[in-house]
Order: sequence, then C-alpha cells, then structure tokens
Amino acid sequence: VKSWADAFGGELYSIVTKYSGSLLLQKKYKDVEPTLKIEEVDGVELVKKFSEQMESMLRRKVEAVERLVEAAEDADLNHEYNSSLEFDYYNSVLINEKDENDNYVELGDEFILEPNEHFNNLLVNTTYSDIQLPTNVYNKDPDILNGVYMSEALNPIFVDNFERDPTLTWQYFGSSTGFFRLYPGIKWLPDENGVISFDCRNRGWYIQAATSPKDIVIIVDVSGSMKGLRMTIAKHTIITILDTLGENDFVNIIAYNDYVHFIEPCFKGILVQADRDNREHFKQLVDELQAKGVGTVNKALTESFKILREVREDAGQGGLCNQAIMLITDGAVEDYEAVFEKYNWPDRKVRVFTYLIGREVTFAPNVKWIACNNKGYYTQISTLADVQENVMEYLHVLSRPMVINHDHDIIWTEAYMDSALFASQAQSLLLMTTVAMPVFSKKNETRSHGILLGVVGSDVPLRELLKLAPRYKLGVHGYAFLNTNNGYILSHPDLRPLYKEGKKLKPKPNYNSVDLSEVEWEDQDEILRTAMINGETGYLSMDVKVPVDKGKRVLFLTNDYFFTDISGTPFSLGVVLSRGHGEYILLGNTSVEEGLHDLLQPDLSLANEWIYCITDIDPDHRKLSQLEAVIRFLTGEEPDLECDEELVQEVLFDAVVTAPMEAYWTTLALNMSMETEAGVEMAFLGTRAGLMRSALYVGSEKISNSQLIEKMSTVTIYPQDHF
Repeated sequence: VKSWADAFGGELYSIVTKYSGSLLLQKKYKDVEPTLKIEEVDGVELVKKFSEQMESMLRRKVEAVERLVEAAEDADLNHEYNSSLEFDYYNSVLINEKDENDNYVELGDEFILEPNEHFNNLLVNTTYSDIQLPTNVYNKDPDILNGVYMSEALNPIFVDNFERDPTLTWQYFGSSTGFFRLYPGIKWLPDENGVISFDCRNRGWYIQAATSPKDIVIIVDVSGSMKGLRMTIAKHTIITILDTLGENDFVNIIAYNDYVHFIEPCFKGILVQADRDNREHFKQLVDELQAKGVGTVNKALTESFKILREVREDAGQGGLCNQAIMLITDGAVEDYEAVFEKYNWPDRKVRVFTYLIGREVTFAPNVKWIACNNKGYYTQISTLADVQENVMEYLHVLSRPMVINHDHDIIWTEAYMDSALFASQAQSLLLMTTVAMPVFSKKNETRSHGILLGVVGSDVPLRELLKLAPRYKLGVHGYAFLNTNNGYILSHPDLRPLYKEGKKLKPKPNYNSVDLSEVEWEDQDEILRTAMINGETGYLSMDVKVPVDKGKRVLFLTNDYFFTDISGTPFSLGVVLSRGHGEYILLGNTSVEEGLHDLLQPDLSLANEWIYCITDIDPDHRKLSQLEAVIRFLTGEEPDLECDEELVQEVLFDAVVTAPMEAYWTTLALNMSMETEAGVEMAFLGTRAGLMRSALYVGSEKISNSQLIEKMSTVTIYPQDHF
C-alpha cells in the first residue's frame, strides 16, 4: 500500500507541477528579487491611520445630520401653527396613484422615480423627499400638515448634503407626530393586509436619540382584580415599554400581590442591561404571569427605590442618567405617601410613571397623584389599541431636561440590516449603523415645556467604512473588524447574520447583538474585549485556529491584534495580521508602459469587489469594471478617476511577473495528447494584488466543473472582507 501511495502521490505532484507552471512562477519572482523592496508592516501605525480616516468619514456624516437639525429647528421657529392649514404633500404610499377618471389621487401627485445604483438600484427621486405615515395616523391631521409643511425646508438641505458627500445614503426626519420624511423619495408599499406598520417613533435610532440612557424598574400589579382583559393589557404595556429600551438602558421587573416577587429570581435586587437576550427573556416571563391575591404596592415601591438608589450611589453601574419607575395597576388604595417621603422626596431623583389599567375611574385621582408628585406622567389605558401611544408619552417626559438645555447628543446605533439589501451583497456587508440627533423646539414661549419635534438620522453602510481598511494592506488571513462600546460586533468576517429557511435568507434573531467574544475566542481572560470596550489603543498576540473552505479545514496561526478607538463615536477598530505572510509587504517597481502591455491581455482579470479606482460616485464611471477603470487611469483617458496608486502599482508588477505564464500554458495546451493526459482541464493563478489569470486545456464545453469557470469570472475568490 505504501508503494502505491508513494507512486500515486509522485504522479499527482508531477502532473500538478507541470500543468500549473508553479516552478516557472517561482523562478520569475526569484529573477526580480534584487529589484524588490520588502517592508515590514507596522500594525500600530496601520490601525491608527485607518481609524483616522474612518473618523473623518463619520464626522462628515455627523455634519450632514447637524445641518439638517439646524434647518429643522429654524423652520419650526419661523412657522406659525395654523389649525386650518391646507397643504398637498407627496405621500409615499399614494404617489403616482390615479383614480378611475385617470386623475392623480389627492396627496398622490406624479413623482418621478429612477433606479439609482448608489441606493441598490431602488427606484428613487434624488431631488425630493416624500412622506410616509403609519396606518393609524390620519394623513390630514392638522398636526401632521403643519409638521410636514414646516419640514419642507429640509429638501434643499438633503440635496445639498448629498452633493457635498456622495457617500451619504438615506437621510430622514422622523417626527414626534408620527410622519417620516425620507430622502431620496421612494414609493412605499403596504404589506399583504394593506397595512403600513412602520412607525419611525418605535425605531431604535429614534428612541435612543430622543432620550438619554435610563434605569427603569417596572412594577406590575398581579392581584386578583387584574384578571382577564386587564392582565392582557398590562402584559402588552410591559412588552411595549421593554421595546423602547436598548443596550444602553438597564431594567428589572417586579410583580406584586400579597408579597413582592422579581419575575426572574436570578435578577433579585439588581438591574440588568436591556439587551436583546434579556428583553426576550423578560417577555417570556411576563407572558406567564397570573393574577391572584391582594395587592400591596408599598413593598414593591420600597424595593424599587432601594435598587435604584444602590445603582445611583455605586458609581459605574446602570445608565448613569435618568431613573424611573413604571407602575402598572388598576388602582391603589393604601397609604403610600410615606414611601415617597422616605426614598424620593425632596430631591425626586426618580420619576414615577403610572399606567391605570381598565375603564374604572374610582382610583384615578390616587394614581395620578403618585405620578404628579414624582415628576412623572399619568395615563389611563382602557383598550389594547391605546397602549402604543400612551407608552410613547414617557419618552417625551424623560427627554425634557435634554430639550430645555438643548443637549444635542449624537447617537450611533448598533449594526442592523436593511432588508432591501438582502439578496445583493456578501453577508457581512449588509449591515449599517445610523447616526441620529434630536430636534427641539426653540420657541421661547414653550421652551420650558421641552418639546421634542422629532429626530434626524442618516444611514452609514458599514461596507463604506471597511473600504477605508483595504484588503491588500492586511495580507493573507488579515482582516479588520469593528465593535461597539457594548462589546457587540458591528462588522467582522465571521459574523454570519443570515440563515436559510427553505429558499429564503432570513436574519438571525440576535444578529446585531453578537458579542466579540463569540467570534474572537480568547484562551486567557477577555483582554482584547475589555480593552476594546474601554476604547483603548494597544496590541496583543494570540494563537488562533482559522476555519477555511467553509469550515472543512482548520489552520493554526499566530495572529497579531492591533486595536484603537474611532474618536467621536462609540466604536473601536481592530486590525488582525497573521505572523509570517502578514508581516511583510512587497513593493515592486514597474514602468506603466511595461505593465499596461501585460494588463491588456485577454485572459486576465481583477478582483471586481476590490477598490482599485473609485467608480461608484461619478455616474459616468459606474459602468466601468475595475480593470477598465485601471487601464483608463493609466492611459490618462479619464484624468478625473481617483485610484489607489499603491495598489495599481502592485497590479502592474504582478502583471509583468506573471505574463510568461500565458505562453507556458499555451505551449502545453498545444502539445497535449488527449489519451495519456486526459483530466487536466484548466490552470489559474491569483496574486495578492487581486490579479487573476487562467488558461483552459480543453474546450469550455468539456469542463467537468462548469461552475468553477463562472466562479472564476465573478467575485468569490476575492471577497471584500477576506481572502
């Protein structure tokens, strides 16, 4: 068996060596070695440079949002509210709709839409924004009309922002009255039931920008009187409150009847981060609550005040900002004044919001008194339909201090997926983050009320950010990744946010709260994770196992991790270089004439996913492939093309060194005898600069793996985020 194996191995080795021409290629690189420069990659410098470029790109996005906020606040200042205002606007659901007489319907005028590559080939109108309203908001409500009329002032700013910074994508204004102004304007389609459920006020970016981080204890009455519909409404109210919380908030839930119980006993006496996993866990437990016994609210209130006090005084815990108690009950009878006196007065550091469940009004004055004497807000919820609007009210109260002081905090959301992009991109590149800022009323007469007009936001696709850390600078097995100050990944080649259900791709439920420790497995304690969350700059090396070929094989490598923060944002950037290949970079010098001659050969291509030249900004350049763009750049045909000169230089060098391969392969193909050497079908090579050459030894109809040829011509060998 051993001699068979040796014979087989020897045979295979000699065939592969002969037909691939690998020895010739090695010799060609050896020949040019004296003229090469070999430089060591400085990871610390690299990560700093990348992070500075990312910071300046993100700063441009912030400036765009700031211009919108300023315009919206000025427009509101100069707008007199008019309750009988008549005004036709572009309603994104009604645009281009006609009635039976072939006239455009009201609010649905002609709105020109054209496909635009920059917006994933959706039909858009880049000169104008349009308005989307959820089904439960009346589109001619005076509040809506006044708000839409006032926010018309944003149109020229949207357009101007887009001209100044062509990498901007969607820009929008979500109003506290419920309308959503989106630029560029699009046609919005209702779901299969004809309902438009999107309400900008429930989106993470809106809620995070409208309020600061908060610590919240929800107290729910589960005494016998809450049975039936009341319990259903109460549960729905809790779930709605949970949905307004995010990673920066802390929460716990207490249910009370004869005694107090934390609905999750493990969280007794503490607050937990309101991340996705904890919120889902709470929702399941809330669903199982049952009403029985007699309600005594005092113990529950005492317990809540104690938790909040502990969090407040023990520095470094909780949201360090707002604190509130949400009391959900159908009435309160006992003497609860003493509790507030002991724990909350005179400073009133904790706001108390009360939700009276049901149609009864007997206890309304008591429940209202609790809220009004603790800087809170009182609402009565008698049907399921009231829940959403009433819960949203608390956000306005919590945002009041920010409004009165005009604190325009810039917020960045964690990564999320834009469903329009599902089909089109590599999985790790679908994600985006939103930069958002609140818009306040500047009118003097209402300034002390703290009126929030809405939130302005813009989307930043993470792939735009990663373009600033180009692949070729990181070497084989190198990559860059981003994470947030909550330890969640924004972008990482191993983040696989989608899964297949039947034929459809769907996002995994927790795709935007995958922790860094789940993809970078540290053997020791979580040094890397801790340092990155704290926004430190540093270096670390680790032995890692890297899966290749979709996890069929594993390589053992030593990787060097370099990391730093991106200032002005809650994000950190990490760059990974592998020891050996990743430590050095080759710099060849080739003249343009020499290189161009070899680039123009037919069987040569460049990795189209890589960015040799920027082709996606100027519409005239969009039709060019990367190879065409590089050639025009070198011949000077398109003087205004911006290209990465270092990468183009490497391509020229690789083109010249690998040129003799074509002749070698051609000679072999001509002299092949089909009987003795059947089975060798094609040869190909790829270089670190993304250059590919290939040669067929048989007619293309004879290739046994026909997909391979298709793959060679597309992107899969050089995806954007890893080799």
